[in-house]
Formats: sequence, C-alpha cells, structure tokens
Amino acid sequence: MILPPLTDRALAELGGTGGGPDTLALLVRDQDTRRMLLLRAILEAADAAGPDVCPPAARERLRADWALLEAAEAANGALVRAALCHPLLGPWARRCLQALTSPAARPTGAAPAPGPAARATGTPPAPDTGASPGSGTVPHTEAGPDHGAVPHVGAIPHVGGVPRGGAVPHGGVGPDREAGRAADVGPDPEASRGADVGPDPDPEARPDAGAVPPAGAVPHAVPGPGARGLGPGQQCRELLVDLAHFSAVAAAVAARAGVAYAVRLSAHGGRLVLPGLGALRVDGAEPVAVDVVHRHGRLTLRGPGAADVSVFLEDGFGAWSDSRAWHPAYALPGLLPDGAPLPLEDFDPYRAAPGDPQCYGLTGPATLDDGERKNWLQAWSGTAGALLLSGERRLTEAATLLRCLVPLATPDRATAEARRGSCSATRSEAFGAVLSSTPPDATRLAATLVHELHHAKLAVVSEMMTLHHADGQARYFAPWRPDPRPYDGLLQGAYAHLALADFHQRRALDGSDRAHLDTDWSQFARYHAQVGAALPGLVGSAELTRPGRRLVEFMVDAHARMGEHPAPRAHAVRALEYVRTARRLWARRVPQELRAPLA
Repeated sequence: MILPPLTDRALAELGGTGGGPDTLALLVRDQDTRRMLLLRAILEAADAAGPDVCPPAARERLRADWALLEAAEAANGALVRAALCHPLLGPWARRCLQALTSPAARPTGAAPAPGPAARATGTPPAPDTGASPGSGTVPHTEAGPDHGAVPHVGAIPHVGGVPRGGAVPHGGVGPDREAGRAADVGPDPEASRGADVGPDPDPEARPDAGAVPPAGAVPHAVPGPGARGLGPGQQCRELLVDLAHFSAVAAAVAARAGVAYAVRLSAHGGRLVLPGLGALRVDGAEPVAVDVVHRHGRLTLRGPGAADVSVFLEDGFGAWSDSRAWHPAYALPGLLPDGAPLPLEDFDPYRAAPGDPQCYGLTGPATLDDGERKNWLQAWSGTAGALLLSGERRLTEAATLLRCLVPLATPDRATAEARRGSCSATRSEAFGAVLSSTPPDATRLAATLVHELHHAKLAVVSEMMTLHHADGQARYFAPWRPDPRPYDGLLQGAYAHLALADFHQRRALDGSDRAHLDTDWSQFARYHAQVGAALPGLVGSAELTRPGRRLVEFMVDAHARMGEHPAPRAHAVRALEYVRTARRLWARRVPQELRAPLA
C-alpha cells in the first residue's frame, strides 16, 4: 500500500494555509498509516530485543494484549483503529521503540534494528526534533491493494505467532454480545514574558529479567531512556512500565468494543488510567496490582485491601461509578453538531513529558477540577462560531484534524489582572493533539487552534516530502522571537503566523464580531507584517527542494493577496514599527557574521 503523493494542487491549498477535504484526509491517512507502522516496529523490536531489556514474560504479555485488541477489532474495527491512532499513544510508541532499539536492547552481535521509517522506505528515520524538515517519502507496506487505506490490526505482522482474536489473556476473552472521544510597539511581548501569549508559540518546540509487572501507566512520559543516559537496569524497569501501559489501553478499548475479559493491570503513582474511560485512584505511589473484569458494559476493579469498584461505560465516551476512587474521563461536545466528543486529556500519563515541549516557559500538564473543566467548556462552546467567522474551511479543518485537547497549567503571569497570558504547543509524535492552558475566551481558543493545527499540518507535509536541506544553524530573524532561528523554525513560524493573519483578516472583513473587530485588525496587521519580514529569508534560500520552493511561493502569493485588503492605517503603522523595533533589537544581539543572507 502506497499513499498517493501530495499534488501541486494540494501544495497550493496548503501553502495558502487551507486544504480541501481530500487534502486534509490525505494528511490524516498518512499519520494513521505511520502510527500502524510504528506499532508494527514495536512488535518486531520487542521480539528482537535481548532478554535483559525485554524479558520473555514482557513479550508474552505484549502478544496477549495484541490478541485482546484483535478480539476487539473483530467486534468493532473502526473503534480499535481510532484508539491505536489516538494522539497520545504516539509519544508512548516513540518512547518504547527508542528503548527497544537502543544499543543496550540488542543481543550480542546483533545488527542495529532499523526504525519504522527505515523498514517502510529503506531510509534512516529522522531524529525526533519536533518540527522536522522532512524525513523522506510516504511509508508503504505490503498490506494489500487498498491504496490509501490504513492497515487494520490483524494486518500488522505478528511477533512469534501471536494468536488471532479469541485468545484468552488472563482469564478468558470473547465477544460480549450484550455490551454496548499584545503590546502594540516594541519587542514581542511573548519573548519578554518567556512563554507564548495567545497563539504565538515557539515554532520549533512542537512539541520527546523476571516477570513483567502488571500492566499500568506512568505519571508522565519522559524522553527515551537512551537520551537520558540511564543504565541498562533502569532502562529495563522503565520499559516494562511503558509496555505495561499498553495493557491498560487494550483493556479500555476491548471494554468499549464489548469484549469480555479478565486481566491484571497495575496502578503507578497512585493512579490506574484506562484511556477514554477514566482513572482509579489507589493508595501509595508504588505499583499496585489491580484485577479488572469486564462483562456486559460493567468493569469491576479490585485492588489489594480495597473494596471492589464497579464502573459502568457511558455511551460513546467515559465511564461512571459511585465510588470516590473513580475519576471519569471528560470530553467536550463535538465541534460540529454531529461530531464525536473531543477528549480533554488531563489523565493520560503520556500527555506531556516534564520539560517537553521545550518552549519558552511552557507549563506542564494540568489535572482539572470541576471548575476548571467548566472554564474549558465555556470557552469551547463558542469556538465553532469564532472559527466560522473566518470561513467555513477553518471550522472544517479543526473538525478534521483535532482529536484531543491537553490542558496545561496556566502560566503564573496569567492573573486576573493580566488574562492575556497563555501557552500552547503541539508535539510531532502526537498528531491531532493540541496542548494549551485554559483559554480566556472562545476567540483566543479558536486562534490557538488555527496556529497549532498549522504547525501540525506543516509537520505532516515535512514528513511526506523533503521541503529543504538546510542545516539546523540558528541564523534567521523571526519577528516573533528575540533569538535567531534555524531555517525550519522560521518556516514553521511563518506558516503558522500566515494562518493567523488569514484568520484575523477574514474575521475583521466579516465584521460580525464587533467586540473583537479592532483586535482582529490589530492582530492581522501584526501577523501580516511579521510574515512579510520573514518571507525574504525563506524565499532566498538555496536549500529549498522543488516542492519546498513551490510551498513557499504559495505562501508568498497568499501573503500578497492579504495585502489587497490592508488593516486601517493606524494598525498598519504600529505593526510595521513593531517589526522594525524587533529587528533593531535582534541586530544588536546577533553579530553580522552569524546571520543568514536576507535574515
């Protein structure tokens, strides 16, 4: 199976910060296919790893979890594929593969295991830098003639003869037939404050022996063990906990699919997380075994020395219980009237790693109380309308690409007296997730989605085709940052800011939101001026590939079209002075010999 390449028409749509239904669907299929290939690579790597890294018991448990997923797929294939392509399973998968393919994971004399991209295309995988400049071609498999379709669970090659659906991991599996997601002038304020103000994030930091322990979750994911210099023993222990999380994923998905089972999981850090359902609170931070039985839409959770907790699945998303130890997962209403609920992921242990993404002062993940969830709901309830004022394509784009929101802690500066403060990010390995602190209102949330989803769009395009061959040297002026940026960071930032300029201009030209009209013109003028200052450095690079140059040319065309409807003179003058001031300050800090031509 080979996904079709991006056509010139698709590049034109994307370069203009748009994308028709077919183009957006192709981006989604690309990422879903890569996810399934990544999971295949984990199964193969687990089988190839030495026993001191992945003990036989851990491999057997991974096979049993996959068998449970196959049983679930037989009952509801679309549900299982959606769960395996959930954004936050991406950081988990990347972390596991890093551990399984590190030098310590290979048996003596074994050759290095290729990453998933190498298996798929014969090229080495690109380093995980967040927004990469492009790692090669679209992956392909031998999964059959259905070009463009995402491979299903049963189509992924099995390790060591994993049984098909109907296997009995820990007590019996089978279908349960009855059981039923600014300042105006001067240096950029987000630079001086340290984190993103509204939709102005860092364009590069996009956001990475014995029996296997009972499956469970970790408090937060962290970068791969090899990157942290952990010893082999610690790597093995962390890998076992990471692999165990997959058991919780499989159990949650199988329950939602109506499969009956009995498994043993484990809670870590005082919590057992069942993605999409909720979390069980247990005493103590040490691993605690929890027996989980599912029958007819009812989960029974039994920990040592604690009363059984009965949990009942809700229709579509979440699960409820009358036990105070159970915290149900929470989802916002669908962005469209007939859309699926959108998970507000404040439980998942892989939603963000400490210090990752490495954005200016980006806060860590937040666990919300009822009041904070209400604040999110209040902002979310008007987001569709705020997006629609900039055109139906913005609403369609968000509904197509956005799969979950990850709450971040509110920056300290965002007090009642300074509500402008907020931060947001995306992670390249978590396509479809937007990380954000609590938005102050629907318009700001809509702008954040436009900004972050364009980082995500360009990251996908960069994976599908090589856009440039520039190195990572930070030599370029970006008006939204005080420090010099590498070429890819400049491209990412210019693309996201071009989308914001389009968003605010269309809202201003619509004129319906009188309360935000002046702000929309002001924001349009600033973003348009910022992108105008960045485009010469992008266009003038000799490192662009043919598709990369076409994309940048389409960005130039879109920027020029926006100039045909300028902001009121006062806003335009302030925006130009803003950029001039930012450039003067940048020039004082960066010696001439360290600057790129046209920077």
